[in-house]
Amino acid sequence: MKVRDYLSIPYLLEAQAVERDGQWTRRLRYPELGNIEAVHDDVERALLDLERARITEVMRRLRAGDPPPVPRRPLETTDQGWWARRLGLGALVDGQLDRDAQDLTNDG
Repeated sequence: MKVRDYLSIPYLLEAQAVERDGQWTRRLRYPELGNIEAVHDDVERALLDLERARITEVMRRLRAGDPPPVPRRPLETTDQGWWARRLGLGALVDGQLDRDAQDLTNDG
């Protein structure tokens, strides 16, 4: 699989309202990716933080030779390069999207 494919996998998203120190906030997470979660008062901000964490975790796993789970087929209609750049992670994925994921571990 290509790096782009791994970044295009649709993971189950859990969203909860949680009380912390007497205040309600939102917690979003991708349970299929382990402990990837984001907490914020604004659900949209939490989603952006969660997406940054997802891309970072997928790339970390690929570089470590530990591919993330593939519970579903990758979506064919996403532009993960644009999304990563929009989230401020362009440097993490630029030049990597069309590479075979296993080649990332060979970079050392």
